[in-house]
Amino acid sequence: MTVPVKKSPGFGPAGEKPVKSPCISVCALNGDDVCEGCFRTGMEISRWGTMSNDERRAVLHRCTERAREMGRIW
Repeated sequence: MTVPVKKSPGFGPAGEKPVKSPCISVCALNGDDVCEGCFRTGMEISRWGTMSNDERRAVLHRCTERAREMGRIW
């Protein structure tokens, strides 16, 4: 019996690997619903598994901006 394999949604061209999660296992949301470790919002964290690579790259860009705003990187 053959079992069909479900591909992850929208990872782009054949062979393109999924963009890796920025999670560093700190996992603590602050009062603005932003993780203190990876700077993603709670919604971005929960949706990560279903995002396309383009969406993931956009999230990573926003994470960098949030980290700058929070004074964590410059």
